[in-house]
Amino acid sequence: MTVNRREFLAATGGLLAAAGFPAIAGARPKIVVVGAGYGGAAFARYLKLWTPEAEVTVIEPNDRFISCPFSNTVLAGWNRLGDISFPYDYLRRTADHFVRDAVTAIDPGKRTVTTLGGHVFGYDRLILAAGIELMFDRIQGYDAAAQEHVKHAWKAGPSQTGVLRRQLEAMPDGGTFVISIPMAPIRCPPAPYERVSLIADYFKRAKPRSKIIMLDGNPDIVSKKKLFLTAWQTHYGYGTENSMIDYRPNNMPASLDVAKMTIGTDFDDVKGDVINLVPPMRAAALTGQIGARTGDNGAWCPIDYLTFESLEVANVHILGDAILSNLSKAAALANNGGKLCAYALSEIFAGRAPDPAPVVTSTCYSASTDHTAFHVATVFRYNPADKSMEVQPGSGVSDVESTEEFKYMRGWARNIWADTLGLPKSYRFSNRV
Repeated sequence: MTVNRREFLAATGGLLAAAGFPAIAGARPKIVVVGAGYGGAAFARYLKLWTPEAEVTVIEPNDRFISCPFSNTVLAGWNRLGDISFPYDYLRRTADHFVRDAVTAIDPGKRTVTTLGGHVFGYDRLILAAGIELMFDRIQGYDAAAQEHVKHAWKAGPSQTGVLRRQLEAMPDGGTFVISIPMAPIRCPPAPYERVSLIADYFKRAKPRSKIIMLDGNPDIVSKKKLFLTAWQTHYGYGTENSMIDYRPNNMPASLDVAKMTIGTDFDDVKGDVINLVPPMRAAALTGQIGARTGDNGAWCPIDYLTFESLEVANVHILGDAILSNLSKAAALANNGGKLCAYALSEIFAGRAPDPAPVVTSTCYSASTDHTAFHVATVFRYNPADKSMEVQPGSGVSDVESTEEFKYMRGWARNIWADTLGLPKSYRFSNRV
C-alpha cells in the first residue's frame, strides 16, 4: 500500500518532520540506501559521519562505480573506461552493510525493500537514489534487438560507452555520426553538446573528412549555448561550408530503422554510419512503482527540499536525477543533495528541526577540445515563502573557454569522485584528463 505523505501530515496535524519523528531513544535508526551513485554514496558516507549510530544498508547492483561525468572523454579516446571506474571498497568500510543486489520491490506500508536475490530489508527511512529510466518505447523500432546495435551511452559502462567508442573507431574517414537528443529535462543537460564537441575533436585528429549530425529535440541548445557555439565556430568550422557539425534543433527522434541505419523525425529520415540515439527519460522505475513519480505528467518526483523526502510517500527520500525541480540533473547536485539529506536526517534523529533555508550548489564543467573547457556554477537557496529553490546572485557561466579551466575540470572530477566514494588521499587516479 502506498502511503501518501500529504495525507499522513494532515492526519498528524501537519507537524514538521522533526516534530513528528523525535530522536529514537535506545534504538538504531535503520536506513536503506538504494543506489550507490553520486547521491546515494555521498548520503551513506555523510550520514555515518554525522550519525554513526545509524544502521546504514547500501544496495547496489554494480561491482564498481563508473562515472557518467567524463564518459565523453572515453568516447573521444582521451581516457579509458578504467580511468573513470572506481572501487566501492571504501564505501563498504563506511556502511554497516553493502549488498551487491538489485531492488525489485518496495512496500512503503511495511517499510521493506526486496531484492532480486530474495533478501528483505526493513527500514525507518528509505533513500531512493536509483537514477533515471530510459523510455525506449517512445521511439518506434528501438526495441531490444535494436539496442544491441544502437547505443545511448547515457549510463556509462562497457556495453554502452565501450561499444560506442569502438563503433566510432571502426567508422571510416568520411563517415557520418548521428546523435539524437530528447527534449529536456534530461540527465546532465550540457552533456550532449559536450559529446558532439569531443567527438568532433577526435574526428578532427583521426577522421577529418567525417561529419556529425546532431538531432536535438529541443528548440535550441539548452545549456551553455554561447560557449558551445563559440567553441564549434573556433575549432570545428561551425557556420561555414566546411563545418564538421550539422546542428538541427526541433528534430525530435520518432523512429529508428537499424537495417537502414536511419533515425526518423517529423522532417526526414537521417542516415548515419554510427548512431547514438538517446531516448526520453524519467525517474527510475522504482519511483513509479511506489507512487512517488507524479510530477511533470508522471515523469519526476516532487520532494520537500528541506529533507528531500517524497511529497507522495512518507519516509522515502529521493536523491539525484529523479527529482522534480529546477535543480540541475547533475553529479554535483546529486552529491550535494545527498549531503543535505544526510544532514537533515541527522538533525531529525537527534530530535531537532533541520535548517529552514538550506543551500545547495552545483558546478559542471564541459570540455570543448582536448585542452580547453568552461563551466557553469549555481548556488540555490530554499525560499520558505513559495517552497522553492532559488538561484542566488553570483551564479553563472564562464566568459570564455580556457586551458586553465581544463585543468580545473580535471581537479573537479577527482575531488567529487574522492568525496562521493571516500577515496583516500593516497588513491592513485589514472585519468589523463
